[in-house]
Amino acid sequence: MRQASLPARWRLLCAPLAWVGIFYLLPLILLVLVSLSSRGPFGGVQWGFHPSNYLRVADPLYLAVFSRSLLLTLSATFLCAVIAFPISWWMARLPVRRQELALLFVLIPFWTNILVRLYAWMFLLGRAGFINTLLLRLGIVDAPLSILYTQGAVLLGLVYGQLPLMILPLYAALERIDPSLLEAAKDLYASPRQAFFRVILPLSKPGLAAGSVLVFSSVLCDFVTPDLLGGARNALVGNLIQQQYLVARDWPFGSAFALAQMLLIGAGLWIGTRTEKPA
Repeated sequence: MRQASLPARWRLLCAPLAWVGIFYLLPLILLVLVSLSSRGPFGGVQWGFHPSNYLRVADPLYLAVFSRSLLLTLSATFLCAVIAFPISWWMARLPVRRQELALLFVLIPFWTNILVRLYAWMFLLGRAGFINTLLLRLGIVDAPLSILYTQGAVLLGLVYGQLPLMILPLYAALERIDPSLLEAAKDLYASPRQAFFRVILPLSKPGLAAGSVLVFSSVLCDFVTPDLLGGARNALVGNLIQQQYLVARDWPFGSAFALAQMLLIGAGLWIGTRTEKPA
């Protein structure tokens, strides 16, 4: 008797569905269960139903961390877009061989560990670092500036680290724009400003949305950059979650905070998908 078998498309989906279930859904379910538990007397988890962890997230102290994180994340995303747009446009207008070389230079930072690059920035921004030494020798300042361990240093590090994630999607979108559209806009007496806002910017929306989602989600999860360049006074959401897991050993509250962070990132993804299609 012939046995019924799964359709071919479902057989092909078995492996990826198993991967997603084991390495995504199960950890997510475990995170939810831990967030609803309580902290043990010596750390760890005491299983139960304690939704008070989510009420602690709404504490003014933690809301201030959320607000600071969201402000820095939006600022970094905006600055990445402003800096990446002219770079991506210049790359898209290069000959093909030079485009490949430009892409190589954009990808080179990813070849070096982020810790090495951040320690280099600490050397540059420190009170006895290269920037302060140069300013003192030129007579621009009389005393070293306090650049390191400030929100400005954190923002600089975040923009530096995530800029390639904005350049690559923008380049992919701008490279597909037909030059004849710009020629047509010029023939219709459109100024460069009008051509940018009515032709280039609408057609680059998919790349801009994709880059913004990548930068937004990466910056909001970053805890290394604020830790090294910002110090204890400029901790962000990622630092708070790290401290709850590794220092305070309050895994339920850390899980609740991580889920709140995921909801915030999900909201950013939803906004990004709503603006992905060009006008």
